[in-house]
Amino acid sequence: MCFETFQYTLEEHIPKLPFNLIIKFGEYPQMQHDLDNGLLDLIVTPQKGNQKNLLYEPFSTERIVLIAGGKTDLQPIESLLKSASIAELGAYLKEQLWYSTTADMEHMKNFWKKNFKEHPDFRPNYLVPNISSIIRCLSDGVGFSIVPDFLCREAIDQQKIKLVWEGTEPMDNTLYFGTRKNTMYQEQLNRLEMIFREKWEKVMS
Repeated sequence: MCFETFQYTLEEHIPKLPFNLIIKFGEYPQMQHDLDNGLLDLIVTPQKGNQKNLLYEPFSTERIVLIAGGKTDLQPIESLLKSASIAELGAYLKEQLWYSTTADMEHMKNFWKKNFKEHPDFRPNYLVPNISSIIRCLSDGVGFSIVPDFLCREAIDQQKIKLVWEGTEPMDNTLYFGTRKNTMYQEQLNRLEMIFREKWEKVMS
């Protein structure tokens, strides 16, 4: 799974698990490859592979959203959204301060292509280790980022950052549990999956 998913969902439960557990972080295609080859027993991913030996079970969704630091002036963006000037909005946003992660630029690329019908032709000003770092940097600061909503809801509720825009159409990713068709650890996997489901039910309620 990605680091943020672990930190947000599973980390607090580790001391209570009655079995050994090794967590690995990485790119989704490599996770699928390792799962197929027996190096992993469970992956949490928004991407389905085509390996015949793997099963993908949907369990929740994440919405990709545009957020801003708590001290960011949103009046220009609000005016552009009211006038439906999407092209002007894109031009304005390109001139702002941006945060992203070194490992995953896909959220930004996909969100930008869907809403502005072009590849983002600018580089983020700050590349930080993970999305949790982005949220901490933006808290009570200035700048923008594009992240999954479940990772920033608490900071939005505490008014440390601002939810700016969900796009012209909401961009939702389905999250899957990926497993092999035959596994000797079904009982352990069931327990891990239950922890994820319970956490996401609280988030979505």
